[in-house]
Amino acid sequence: MNSNTRIKVLHLIKSLGRGGAEKLIPETSKLHNQQKFEFYCIYFYHQENNIVDELQAAGIRVFLFPSSNLGIFRQVKKVKNFIKAEGINIIHAHLPWAGILGRLVGREIKLPIVYTEHNTWDRYNKVSYWFNKLTFKQQDVAIAVSNEVALSMELNMMLFPLKRQGRLKVQNILNGVNTDYFKRDQQAALAIRKEYNIPHQAFVIGKVAVFRTQKRLWIWIEQALEILKEAPETHFLLVGDGDWREQILSLIQKSNFKQNFHWVGVQKEVAPYLSAMDLYMSSSEFEGLPVAMLEAMSCQVPVVATRAGGIGEAVTHGLEGLLCEVEEYHKLSELALKIIHVPSLHQALAFNARLRVEKDFSMKNMVTEIEQVYNSLVPIPNLKSNTSQDARHKT
Repeated sequence: MNSNTRIKVLHLIKSLGRGGAEKLIPETSKLHNQQKFEFYCIYFYHQENNIVDELQAAGIRVFLFPSSNLGIFRQVKKVKNFIKAEGINIIHAHLPWAGILGRLVGREIKLPIVYTEHNTWDRYNKVSYWFNKLTFKQQDVAIAVSNEVALSMELNMMLFPLKRQGRLKVQNILNGVNTDYFKRDQQAALAIRKEYNIPHQAFVIGKVAVFRTQKRLWIWIEQALEILKEAPETHFLLVGDGDWREQILSLIQKSNFKQNFHWVGVQKEVAPYLSAMDLYMSSSEFEGLPVAMLEAMSCQVPVVATRAGGIGEAVTHGLEGLLCEVEEYHKLSELALKIIHVPSLHQALAFNARLRVEKDFSMKNMVTEIEQVYNSLVPIPNLKSNTSQDARHKT
């Protein structure tokens, strides 16, 4: 099948930082049927630690249209012209501002629009919330990455209910992980421990994240210090960067345990660092369905976390990890210590974590479901028909 008969999908996203929503674009693209689909991506805000090279390595053609949030409204014509020039068949937008733009473009040209919602709506600022809400039904499929995100959509559309036979369909497609890639690698784990002088027998608690307010990493450090009071041989591994870096590093420096903390910054390959962890701890205030946590579970790393967003859907308390309520974050240290002190519990949780991801959060299943959405909107036979009709018209 040549490029003229492949379905051309344009991903729209505000930026290409190292968040979970952004990383899903290249990761899913690697598993898509390249004989049937061709991928493009336009982003609008450039930052230093980005994943542009990862998208390009996955075969995605990437374009930057520099813009602020509200400046996106001035990008409609430019995106519309790009779509016409490249022969795009589907817009797939991610997160509110790109979703709003995709719907505005769709008003001017008849094109199927898919939107993936990665968070609950109450976490957006008022401007993006209302623009997202007012334009939401002007698309074909809204994908929710977790049941809680889907519920948030339904609750926030109560004033604008979906009409029977209406255009918009809401579908749950849970975030997934490439379990063939994310699996525990003991040799890589030993290399990481050696590089950062972490004793071979030390229990390592880790986290991979963009250092945003929602992650509440100051609480993460606070709970880590509580753990160290009772288990002083524990080490902590932080992978990532962001706005809260200086504050978090300052808290570590001022503690009496700075030798037990290891900040490694942004890493393109996180699997070795996940393999070096014995426990994944999350103190988030809210989440969609965190991809980094699923990747950790795939590497047989059990979870201690607040029950934020989709975390409670992926982790069953007592099976793949231990959970507390979001406002009871002070219990994280107690839960972690329980796992540290009971090796048999840790072993069982680690085994179950991998099993759960393989069963319910496989990226292969996720990609299959997304392809079914694409095919339902632009069947390949229609593409062939349109191509032949265009040829006859030109003749």
